[in-house]
Formats: sequence, C-alpha cells, structure tokens
Amino acid sequence: MKNLLCVHNKFLYLWVHKKERNTMLKEKTIDQVIRELWMSIAKMYNEQAVKYEGTMAIGYVLLKIDPQVGTPSTALAPMLGMEATSLSRTLKKMEEKKLIYREPNPSDGRSVLIKLTDFGCEMRDKSKNTVLHFNEALKKRFDEGELSTFMKVAGEILEMVNNKEIF
Repeated sequence: MKNLLCVHNKFLYLWVHKKERNTMLKEKTIDQVIRELWMSIAKMYNEQAVKYEGTMAIGYVLLKIDPQVGTPSTALAPMLGMEATSLSRTLKKMEEKKLIYREPNPSDGRSVLIKLTDFGCEMRDKSKNTVLHFNEALKKRFDEGELSTFMKVAGEILEMVNNKEIF
C-alpha cells in the first residue's frame, strides 16, 4: 500500500501503511506534544471560566484590556493573536455580559477604546488569579532551570514559525 498525503481542515496528515504507522506513532512528534499540551491547558482554563459563566477566550481578553485607561479595539486582535471576526464575537458577548463597554478614543476619532466595567474588573482579577495559580503550580513542580529552558525553546520555536523559517 502506498503512503497517502491528505490535507484536511488546515492540518496535514500522512496516512501510511499499517506496519509503518505502528513504528511512526511510538514516538510523538513535537507539534503533537505542543498541541496536546495547549488543548489540555485550554480545557483546564475553560473549566475554571465556566464557574463564572465565562470562557477562556473572555478571560484572555479581560487580561489584555488596560484596567485604568482601556485598550484601543484595533490593538486587541494583534495582542491576542485572534482574527478580527472572532474578536468581534467575543467582544459582543462581553458587552452582553456587562464586562466591557466601548467609548470613543480621544486620541483617534476613528477608533474606540474597550474599557472594563466594575464587573469586568472583578472578572479580570479572577482571570489573573487563575493564571497566577497555574504559574505558581508549575514553579513548585519544576525548578527554575527547567522552566527557563522550556521558555527559551518555546520562544525560539515561536520565532521560527513567525519568521517563516520552516515553511
């Protein structure tokens, strides 16, 4: 049986003969480990967010909004690594939940500032504490050298991907 290359839903799969597949899958690929790790972290954060009728995405946006002066809406999508349409839906949900409000940007009349309501500030603090709790748990489990190496490797992988050094 020949190997078959299949592109589906922006992911690339290589279907190989059963005998070859069994030897290939014994060792996970780096991207598989990163994806599994992120999926587990996202699930963990969503399980915490649902306690407050939120989502991980909402918590992440709350953390990126400056609690004192607000944040220009045009700056949020790049800060979050989100598409503008996804961010628009999230911001709409956040307005409905009374977490944020929009105000004209005094320094740029063409844009708006996203500002936190009192309830939004309260939920931002809960999001911040959740992230800090996760980070503290990792610091207890791993020594400074291990975490430093992890951050260095993750940073370099991110740089390689962003600079299109791989594809």
